[in-house]
Amino acid sequence: MTPADLMRAILKAPVDLLWNGGIGTYVKASTESHADVGDKGNDAIRVDGADLRVKVVGEGGNLGLTQLGRIEFASHGGRVNTDAIDNSAGVDTSDHEVNIKILLNGLVADGDMTVKQRNKLLAEMTDEVGRLVLRNNYAQNTAIANALAQSSDMLHAQQRFMKHLVREGHLNRALEFLPTDRQIRERLSAGHGLTGPETAVLLAYTKITVAEELLHTSLPDDPYLKGLLHAYFPSALREQFLDRIDSHPLRREITTTVLVNDTVNTGGTTYLHRLREETGASLEEIVRAQTAARAIFRSSPVWDAVEALDNKVEAAVQTRIRLHSRRLVERGTRWLLNNRPQPLQLAETVDFFAERVEQVWSQLPKLLRGADAEWYQKIYDELSAAGVPDDVATRVAGFSSAFPTLDIVSVADRMGKEPLEVAEVYYDLADRLSITQMMDRISDLPRTDRWKSMARAAIREDLYAAHAALTADVLAAGNGSSTPEQRFKLWEQKNAAILGRARTTLEEIQSSETFDLANLSVAMRTMRTLLRTHS
Repeated sequence: MTPADLMRAILKAPVDLLWNGGIGTYVKASTESHADVGDKGNDAIRVDGADLRVKVVGEGGNLGLTQLGRIEFASHGGRVNTDAIDNSAGVDTSDHEVNIKILLNGLVADGDMTVKQRNKLLAEMTDEVGRLVLRNNYAQNTAIANALAQSSDMLHAQQRFMKHLVREGHLNRALEFLPTDRQIRERLSAGHGLTGPETAVLLAYTKITVAEELLHTSLPDDPYLKGLLHAYFPSALREQFLDRIDSHPLRREITTTVLVNDTVNTGGTTYLHRLREETGASLEEIVRAQTAARAIFRSSPVWDAVEALDNKVEAAVQTRIRLHSRRLVERGTRWLLNNRPQPLQLAETVDFFAERVEQVWSQLPKLLRGADAEWYQKIYDELSAAGVPDDVATRVAGFSSAFPTLDIVSVADRMGKEPLEVAEVYYDLADRLSITQMMDRISDLPRTDRWKSMARAAIREDLYAAHAALTADVLAAGNGSSTPEQRFKLWEQKNAAILGRARTTLEEIQSSETFDLANLSVAMRTMRTLLRTHS
């Protein structure tokens, strides 16, 4: 066997991991020639992506595979990112080093530290910087895993986002080997989405363009975000030189980088673009709302808990939990955009909602009725059976029912009542009028283009608003000692005729074989009729 044959055999071996740590391009696509690759020295050993039999490819070096080679390998079931993703911790380390040295050099220049002390401190922080940058790398891989779990469902949205980037002059799809519209139609027909390498490219463009835009807003200067700036630096600097961190020459850029990473890694590549389409809000307004929603629903501790389950539960279970969390935050973001003054005041908004939301959330098992209670138990049982700890399973089981807590807190504030009193009526009403089932039907509507997505979002928001308004109407019946059942009975007696007709219509719609915007719009009209009657 010649050395070249041996190398080719190694590249095509049926093993778990192929790790490229050197210089050279060893894998291309079957549609590429060796000349296309431009690495003549490795022509004799190079193989095609379709010929790889490994499960995972990691690129410690640059361009170990061509992008088309990566895509071909991924299309055949392989796991691969891009060299930029796999090497991002190295770039991140360099950024940390530069930003830390800027801070410390200022101390040396002012006579507050000697060069010897500076060098000693730099060496002591090495391991912690390593942990910080590896955590960022982990978060990026989590974002890609989340995207791949929804790849076929989100392809329409990704196509629209790519077209937007092209129109704005940010992206050349051909240069980045992203699929054409014709290729996207073919993938949609086959039920396929973007591959991992393609998702990695779109993730990078998302972060770059979002960071550029946010830097020109007032958001990086918001005092609420100082925690992000502080967390970027090792603990030794936070403990000794917090004032220097706050006055760092690149504090706006650092804050923006951390904020964009958190926003995109948790929300996904198309998240911000979709919300711009659906709400008409500015990028700054959306990021503000998402930041507040993550804090209100305390999503970070959940993501940390899920990370701690690595190699203890299936990765697919971890991804499912993260996607549950993402949907909750996305709905909360929309609510804050539609129902609170803009631009959102971060500290004020989080302070107003967080504890009140938590009051209701902690009592969800006692508050939920009917379909809501069944769904809660279903999610809890699935996660428990998969090995998820009880506290995490309990928290995640409440995600789908926790979003209305924003409406509940808002109604409680307007009516001068306690959130739990409002919550009792809200969830009781959801069961009596089958509102949860109707919401499920709306969630099943297609979102294959921008207008369908906007229509779906609009009718869902209308139903939430109607539910909140009806809750206020029912709360107005009875007195402070009345139970939800007693309040509803009084409310029902006052409006028996119109409520009877509304129930008949809603039941007919619920029993329909198919659900579309037509019959669901009629359902919403029926709900609005109830509101007009009781106003």
